[in-house]
Amino acid sequence: MGDFEWKVAWMRQHPLKSAGVILFLMGRYLFAAFFVYGFWHKLVKGWLWTDLMEGYFRLRLSELEAGSFQALYLEYFAIPLAMPIAWIVTVGELIIALGLITGTAVRLNAAFALFMFINFAAGAYYNLTLPPFMVFALLMMLLPSGHWLGIDRKLHRTYPESIWFK
Repeated sequence: MGDFEWKVAWMRQHPLKSAGVILFLMGRYLFAAFFVYGFWHKLVKGWLWTDLMEGYFRLRLSELEAGSFQALYLEYFAIPLAMPIAWIVTVGELIIALGLITGTAVRLNAAFALFMFINFAAGAYYNLTLPPFMVFALLMMLLPSGHWLGIDRKLHRTYPESIWFK
């Protein structure tokens, strides 16, 4: 799918490949919308300058079995670092969203999203939406969607050795 072209003749010649690329790009933009929402919600709720995240971590810790991996993760990592984590998550969501919307460093941003999802699961913030998001993040790491629609194609031509724009 790496040789996709936004030309009517090419799309008519390769209808299934074209449909797959378009559906995948729609998924990428929905994925980005999820991160835009996450960023905006945390920004307007004041997660960057309050102890809200620590409060959520402490509440979740109280619901977990003592000594479990998630409880230890929260107690010894997430709670002591709640404010830096709030910044990393909030600003990270903005960076991921912007990268996916513009098609810039899509694979790197997908890897960052996967890293965040893994940490959400480690902190016992696991629900049924995480596995599909994780799978889609992996697919974005494997497929060149930033080349299909985005700045990655041009940046890759300019910097062919850079891992950022592959």
